[in-house]
Amino acid sequence: MKAVIPLAGIGKRLRPLTHTCPKALVPVAGKPILGHIVDSLIDAGVTELVPIIGYMGGQIRDYFLEDYDMPVNFVIQEDQKGIAHAVSLTREYADNSELIIILGDTIIDADFSKIPEAGDYVLGVREVDDPHRFGICEVSGGIITGIEEKPENPKSNLAVVGIYYFKDSSLLYRSCEHVIENDIRTKDEYQLTDALSNMIENDVKFVPYKIDNWFDCGKVETLLETNSTLLKGNKSGYAGKDSLIIDPCFIGSGSSIKDSIIGPDVTVAKGCTIKNSIIRNSIISENCIVSGANLADSVLGRGAEVRGKSGRLNISDDSQVDSD
Repeated sequence: MKAVIPLAGIGKRLRPLTHTCPKALVPVAGKPILGHIVDSLIDAGVTELVPIIGYMGGQIRDYFLEDYDMPVNFVIQEDQKGIAHAVSLTREYADNSELIIILGDTIIDADFSKIPEAGDYVLGVREVDDPHRFGICEVSGGIITGIEEKPENPKSNLAVVGIYYFKDSSLLYRSCEHVIENDIRTKDEYQLTDALSNMIENDVKFVPYKIDNWFDCGKVETLLETNSTLLKGNKSGYAGKDSLIIDPCFIGSGSSIKDSIIGPDVTVAKGCTIKNSIIRNSIISENCIVSGANLADSVLGRGAEVRGKSGRLNISDDSQVDSD
């Protein structure tokens, strides 16, 4: 089984963090967002990956090559024309195959191996409070009968949550081609929902697969909520004697914590130095230095240095913030 992962987005809602780091590599609960996604795919039996990269794609390429020993075929989307366009670019590597597509900006807590058991064509779905923000599907008799992207007048509150399964991907690629050739756009983009609608019109029977836990990592507030949820029950195991670690936390390898209180709900990536500080409900990326600070609800980019600062921070890689 192959997996296509669209990763070309620029992550505007996570700026300034994503000025220097692609959204998929932002750490959450001990590993990058992308790491959670790929590990779940491997557990489900995926043997080949097709990442679609664009913005800061070199960093994503390096991450795959350094952390995963499996076939990876990179596809570049230079122009942001929508997910259907992005998927169409992968045809060379994934046509006529058993295929999972999973969007690269959400973490789905589900047993992916169960999805193919639901049917030959399956869409992950979940009820949402605000259906105007999502692709929304209608279901009748256990079959999806229609899909609409971000509808003004939603016919249901059942959202497509970013994971799709195709026993045979050939019809998907034909439908993506149909959408592009006929310039069918929604919100000025070639949407995957329009390609799926075309498949439904051609009598493909999609089965809904309920996803209980679906975590949005698209903005700082929801990123921190996801970090907190995924850390539940995690014990850091940090052995330092001069600091208090209030679990759940994750403390990465090579990180040094002195005379500090860390937690709850804190991810500290590898190689960080923290001293004389209090940190709670935050994500500290790798190689950060934090000294004399009191931080909450914060996200620090890689290599950031914070000294003597209190409050909430959202800063990008290699930033330096000192007390006034």
